[in-house]
Amino acid sequence: QVQLVESGGGLVQAGGSLRLSCAASGSIISINDMAWYRLAPGNQRELVASITRGGSTNIADSVKGRFTISRDNAKNTVYLQMNSLKPEDTAVYYCNALVFARTTLRLGDYWGQGTQVTVSS
Repeated sequence: QVQLVESGGGLVQAGGSLRLSCAASGSIISINDMAWYRLAPGNQRELVASITRGGSTNIADSVKGRFTISRDNAKNTVYLQMNSLKPEDTAVYYCNALVFARTTLRLGDYWGQGTQVTVSS
């Protein structure tokens, strides 16, 4: 099986920074795209940022200029650096990865358990 474990969430004041990490482990042959999504109460799930294996990124307009996504392929880990945080960034942040798994020999869509980010005003 494949597991994604997020870390780095927490409570921060507006204007502050947090760095989220998501490590993939298990029966992995390779990882294609990795991404961060967020879900706030009353809102739909939002794609925050994504990154290809080669490092090409896509950042949502709502966080462009403040958030940066990066990855370490050797560690099967994706990061989300969040700067200049705003109260509206408060949400549960989920890691997502397209993984070619050894157990299935197929490309599968995997999710982490989520990490809470709370930005106080």
